[in-house]
Amino acid sequence: MAPGSLPDLAVTGSSGHLGGLVARILADAGQPQRLLVRDAARAPDLPGAVPVVSTYADPELAGTSLAGVKTLLMVSAAEAEDRLRTHYAFVDAAADAGVEHIVYTSFFGASANCTFTLGRDHYATEERIKASGMNYTFLRDNLYLDFLPLMVGEDGVIRGPAGDGVMAAVTRGDIGRCAAAVLAAPEMHVGRTYDLTGPEDLSLQRAAELLTAGTGRTISYHSETVEEAYASRASFGAPDWQLDAWVSTYTAIANGELAGPTSDVRVLTGREPQGLADFLQEAHHL
Repeated sequence: MAPGSLPDLAVTGSSGHLGGLVARILADAGQPQRLLVRDAARAPDLPGAVPVVSTYADPELAGTSLAGVKTLLMVSAAEAEDRLRTHYAFVDAAADAGVEHIVYTSFFGASANCTFTLGRDHYATEERIKASGMNYTFLRDNLYLDFLPLMVGEDGVIRGPAGDGVMAAVTRGDIGRCAAAVLAAPEMHVGRTYDLTGPEDLSLQRAAELLTAGTGRTISYHSETVEEAYASRASFGAPDWQLDAWVSTYTAIANGELAGPTSDVRVLTGREPQGLADFLQEAHHL
């Protein structure tokens, strides 16, 4: 297919969880889309969806894959030391290719000096997008509710230096529905930043109680010191930037930077966001 005959809506990350969810919602709604993927064989097989090989790190390939695209969903790349550089390269390629509107999945409370280290990268990416001249919409996602069960150690304990802090964690399902709603009518959301949260503030202590009730496993929370957190994760052999990201997930909660439910999910989707108890009940029945 020549670029001119391809759909002018492009979605990245469709071989992953969030991008794949958005792509399926769009396909179910009859929306044609091109799926920008590193490996065409891994793209989901969806009606009206055309896989196009692309990558954030190769500006030339990215530019070719984006020719004729008007609206682009840019799902943030997998965590990596050079993620910001590859984000910049892709944003620049999109602007050069004539993309009119970019929808970017950012992070709740992203700023130049927020506690969560990767939130700073999200803020820098937002600033690069703003400077590009493209229309934009930022979806600032709180911590994923889906990840809370994965925070539990083999011994049934959630460990981290979150203190008594709370977070308004949100499901990937709600984020996917919000993104699809924006992509269905992007002109309604130009220049907007949405803070996507669940329905309630949760402490990790409360999350442990809900996980215990929802899974049948006895789960508890142990509030570490920052020093304990680094020590307990040292055995993973992860690089310093990764350790900093892991630990600052919890310290951001302790500092209150992930607190404060918003109405943005309901505004975008027409339905209330899902809480942890309902999410666990639904997952249990799948």
